[in-house]
Amino acid sequence: MMSGPTDAAALFDSAHGVLAGGVSAAARIPPYLERPFYQTRGTGPYIEDLTGRRFIDFNMSNGAALLGHDHPAVREAVTVGLALGIIAGAETAYHERLARTLTEIIPAAERVRFATNGSDVTMIAVRLARHATGRTRIVKFDGHYHGLTELFLFRRDESGAVVPSSGGVPPAWGDDVLICHWNDAAAFEAIMARHGDEIAAVICEPVHYNAGCIPPAPGFLALLRERTRECGSVLIFDEVLSGFRMALGGVQEWSGVTPDLCTLAKALSNGMPLAAVAGRADLMAGFSPSGPVAHSGTYSGHPLSILAGQATLDALRAPGVYDALNALATDFYRDLQAIFDRHGVPVVVQGLGARFGLYFGRRAPVTTYADAVAHNHGLHRRFVVACLERGLYLPAYTKQGPPGHNGFSLAHTPAVMADALAIMDGAAGSLRA
Repeated sequence: MMSGPTDAAALFDSAHGVLAGGVSAAARIPPYLERPFYQTRGTGPYIEDLTGRRFIDFNMSNGAALLGHDHPAVREAVTVGLALGIIAGAETAYHERLARTLTEIIPAAERVRFATNGSDVTMIAVRLARHATGRTRIVKFDGHYHGLTELFLFRRDESGAVVPSSGGVPPAWGDDVLICHWNDAAAFEAIMARHGDEIAAVICEPVHYNAGCIPPAPGFLALLRERTRECGSVLIFDEVLSGFRMALGGVQEWSGVTPDLCTLAKALSNGMPLAAVAGRADLMAGFSPSGPVAHSGTYSGHPLSILAGQATLDALRAPGVYDALNALATDFYRDLQAIFDRHGVPVVVQGLGARFGLYFGRRAPVTTYADAVAHNHGLHRRFVVACLERGLYLPAYTKQGPPGHNGFSLAHTPAVMADALAIMDGAAGSLRA
């Protein structure tokens, strides 16, 4: 194995000379460290830093490695792909097999189109909805993350006006974007009553994991389904992060609400770059070459990722997987909340399946994006740093926004989770100092 630097600060300084901002993606600088948390290897539930120190990983490649790092079946599948010559830009029998598997397990999936990342599939899902409806406007929800294409880079300012959330985004494009509060049924009803015949699509994270973990209020997803159907709008569940997280069929299976289209990525191929849009056959027929909606790409459904995806879903389909995962999650979230309560630290632990949020400075459940943003950043920072010092990696995404999402994998055994709880117990105790 190639040796490398062991000084993270020096490496980051050197990286500034060749990488824009010193990194390949902005979110790779945890704000409480103010430099990347450089990693050299991942094995099961663990990662190693530049010095070779091992940490329990509660990031898991931003949630992609649901089976655990370096899963043997995924590694073997990728090895098969390497032996085929690393072909790209061509269809294989493996594409058909993985698509068929998805149609068997994802309620919305009558047809599937593969792509490379989450931004790809949310963009083309809306493009497809606009073609199908002949409309241009979309409804999204405060703080829901749907990738980095211009359509989704809008937010509401203090006055409630829709404004760009990134440089380089034309403000006028926000005229087609309506933003609603998550879990606010009355606000959604008002938007649909006023603009329903203009709306091509309603898109949401059906569980708002990008703000930690904010589940839908009882009946809220059913309301979205009912009103979009009445108005002839396309309902899109962005399950890039929620897919496979608490049930094999994702939030669709867990909630019993089936959208018209859904997007998948992250856990779909356990860390390999793969995404998919899936949905109703009549809508999906709009994609070229059978229809006029443009989508193609040399790396769309790269065979290495397709093979990894099949291995991943085969593992997730094994009997008892989700019973064990959800039982482990229930015990862990209960025990972690008890630790904070025992130390008198105001924190709400909210989790569903293998992903969770920690909301410091609160005692009441978090139901809105505003609740999540208002968490105590100072306490959160102290806890994250204390855990890292003790050998547990928790990601944190911003100094001003919501706390972000943490999570575990199927490689996190009860013994590993017990070790994590012991570390978090010590970190929580340090907050009283």
